[in-house]
Amino acid sequence: MRGSSRAAVIEGRPAFESALTSGDPAVVADELFAVVGLLDDNPTLRRGVADPSREGTDKSGLVTQLLAGKISEDTIGAVASLAAQRWASERDLTDTLERFAVEATLKGAEDNRAIDQVEDELFRFERVVAGNPELRDALGNRQGDRAGKAELVSTLLADKVRPETLRLARQAVLAPRGRRFARVVEEYLEIAAERRQQYTAVVMTAVDLTDAQRTRLSDALQQIYGKAVQLHVVHDEDVIGGIRVQIGDEVVDGTVLHRLHEAQRHLAG
Repeated sequence: MRGSSRAAVIEGRPAFESALTSGDPAVVADELFAVVGLLDDNPTLRRGVADPSREGTDKSGLVTQLLAGKISEDTIGAVASLAAQRWASERDLTDTLERFAVEATLKGAEDNRAIDQVEDELFRFERVVAGNPELRDALGNRQGDRAGKAELVSTLLADKVRPETLRLARQAVLAPRGRRFARVVEEYLEIAAERRQQYTAVVMTAVDLTDAQRTRLSDALQQIYGKAVQLHVVHDEDVIGGIRVQIGDEVVDGTVLHRLHEAQRHLAG
């Protein structure tokens, strides 16, 4: 985001935090996601709400009038506060509304002491989709029926994951907004990590790690990076031994296969 949009997020956040404090985070999340859908489906309205040449009071008034009686007053206040700001682009406004909706969902998980579970479930579902070509195509087909894809997600996850996980997974296919399913989930997990002021590490290993091994690895990574680290452990048949850890763009590969490849390159050189 450019400068004006970054300032708009800062100015609009207090009203969002107030809505979270006053209302049910799950309701706030659903209402914000609904507003994102409304703006995405109505380009003229989106342009009017995000138009930097219009007075902020005019834009907030438009939002208030449009949403009155349809969503809670607290959520209307949060949306109106964002609409009143000066945005560098229309997409920055809708991206921020989506981000706040994800944060509201995560706040609900935090209140229920289930944030770790939600992050892990969402990550693992994305891996399941990535590893199943038929499912990946069904959820990633941009010409497919969005409601049908959301229903497929509900069928796969109902009674198996937290409500917050299901909400985010459904949203990822209901409104991908031009992104691949995997990228949407990745962004949601990045928001979770930022909200909790921690890093996320993807750990590739041939066998599952014990609780003690997870704790030791997490502690070691925390000492290196200076922040708490949430581990997502993935079993990979190509990992002969050792582990491969990726945090953001950084990769630490300690697998036997990697060391063999390194040795081969050294001998070939």
